[in-house]
Amino acid sequence: MPVPKKILTFLDKNLVKYTILDHKLVYTAFDLSQTLKVSPQQISKTIVIKTDKEYILAVLSAAHYINLAKLTKILKIKRLAIVNEKTVSKIFKIKPGTITPFGKLYKIKVYLDKTLLKSKNIITQSGSLKNSINFKPKDFLKITNGEMCDFSSKKR
Repeated sequence: MPVPKKILTFLDKNLVKYTILDHKLVYTAFDLSQTLKVSPQQISKTIVIKTDKEYILAVLSAAHYINLAKLTKILKIKRLAIVNEKTVSKIFKIKPGTITPFGKLYKIKVYLDKTLLKSKNIITQSGSLKNSINFKPKDFLKITNGEMCDFSSKKR
């Protein structure tokens, strides 16, 4: 399954530099880190969150956990929940495990954890389980148009 044309068109229209990385089939950010032999710090993971009012994308480094209490405070809401893959697939009409951090494609807000900026490159989902996209942090910030926050906790 190659990178969907919709994703490539979106990237090209937004004039960002990127590289497509081919790899074996992977389902998790950690597996991608192991497959590409790069630090989990360089891999972004995108989590769909249901808030009181809407869905959002929370994007953070694979080297960290999402801290839901911090995110709840940042968003100034009462509660939120992580959406399971089956529901994500149904809502966004994608295959499980292929959500990208490009909120504009889904018409939802993106929140980026500040830990992503600690890497020279950010590797993220491409809409394919056999390809990923490599960005410089400035290009990643531009294409996701996300709000920078601090909502993660370091993995032990």
